[in-house]
Amino acid sequence: MNDIVTNLLPDWPSWALNLLLGMSAALTTTLLVNYFYTPDDATESAEETKLLKSAHKTHEALHEEFNKFRWSYLSVYLVIMLADWMQGTHMYTLYLSYNVNISALFLTGFLSGAIFAPFLGSLVDKFGRKRSCIVYCVLEIAINWLEHYKSFEILLLGRVLGGISTNLLFSAFESWMATEHRKKGFPEEWMARTYSELSIGNGTTAILAGVFAQVLEDSFGHIGPFRGAIALTALALVLILRWEENYGEEKEGGHENNTLYKQFKDGWKLVGSDSKVLRIGLIQALSEGGMYTFVFMWVPTLLSMEPPGGVPTGCVFSALMMAITIGGIVFQPLENFFATKITSKSRAPELSATFAYVMASMSMSVPAICLCCAPASTCFEKILISFVVIEFCVGLSSPIAGTLRAKYVPDAYQGAIMNIFRLPLNIVVVSGTYATDVYDQYQVFGIVSALFLSAAALQSTLALGNKDEKKQVKAD
Repeated sequence: MNDIVTNLLPDWPSWALNLLLGMSAALTTTLLVNYFYTPDDATESAEETKLLKSAHKTHEALHEEFNKFRWSYLSVYLVIMLADWMQGTHMYTLYLSYNVNISALFLTGFLSGAIFAPFLGSLVDKFGRKRSCIVYCVLEIAINWLEHYKSFEILLLGRVLGGISTNLLFSAFESWMATEHRKKGFPEEWMARTYSELSIGNGTTAILAGVFAQVLEDSFGHIGPFRGAIALTALALVLILRWEENYGEEKEGGHENNTLYKQFKDGWKLVGSDSKVLRIGLIQALSEGGMYTFVFMWVPTLLSMEPPGGVPTGCVFSALMMAITIGGIVFQPLENFFATKITSKSRAPELSATFAYVMASMSMSVPAICLCCAPASTCFEKILISFVVIEFCVGLSSPIAGTLRAKYVPDAYQGAIMNIFRLPLNIVVVSGTYATDVYDQYQVFGIVSALFLSAAALQSTLALGNKDEKKQVKAD
């Protein structure tokens, strides 16, 4: 039976096949356990009961309305992320075929993101989150079209625009969802479900993107995945048109009476005056900076170890994305465990995040120690497992981070503050990219471990906080 199964599988090294099959089994088991473990929605929470009475709605009607809203957002998000993964996984090979300065292009994208981040969020809040999402789609279509040209100057322009669009991707969409969730009067705890499904969907689309992108590359060459991304982004643009618009400052007097300068000033003022908001931003910069640095490192690290049969990167990538998906699935059961067994419900997200970042730090200490103190041939399996664990932590921490941003960052300034957060993030990413060029591999992994440990330390200070309610900020 094993021989029959083996003959049906691609001609990959046995360690890679075992990894892929093992992660597939783990993902299937996690889905089944989660299906039977997740509490039934038929049970009303105290917050939901209060909302039902005030809105004069039935339990079923509120859930139906929430599911409709949730899927209107998820459908857009999943299409957008599928397009993003398709181009991201093949951008390096495309630039390599053009024989251009790849490092300069990638560095330009990060620097563009850092330069525009402090100002872009205020525009998102002032002129509308839906409009900003539409602008993102238009920019991405233009950027992917520019990728058709081999001119370095045109590609450089695309990376500048890419820095802007990346800031919009990770601020406008989430700001729209969080504000619209509250506008429609859904229970705050339901937002965690949306963030969990976003993490699960992100890992799933990454797996699918590898397959779709390869098919398009086989048919149209290196530019094929980018053409597919154009079509998917156009589809997302059409879906976004169904959304309602929302802004910052809607509860504080109306966005029409709030100038762009005031929105910008108040966003920075809040970050400087509210230590919790500042810590959320620093935690995001440290954790995501560590994650992006790991992304730069995992392929060259595995290749340098020369495992038997080589490294089928597509196979390993799919396995790592399964780990992200598992992390997204585990998020809610883990948070429920902390809420019922260890701490209060209000502090469960903070404690869950601390746990995820500590685990991520420990996983990155494995390659740091092994590559420093042991022969590479004896470390391969340990390092491979540590890579799976770090991606699991990424899938676990992503919905937790979203939940905490929604908890601590006021709706009125979500776009502005989330883009301000991206300024230190881009600085950490650029520093991490530089570190991969000048330091040994074990030193870089040590830095990544330290970044996650620092994020855990900051997160633990929030877990010890006293205030459970989200801070409501009024414009001066």
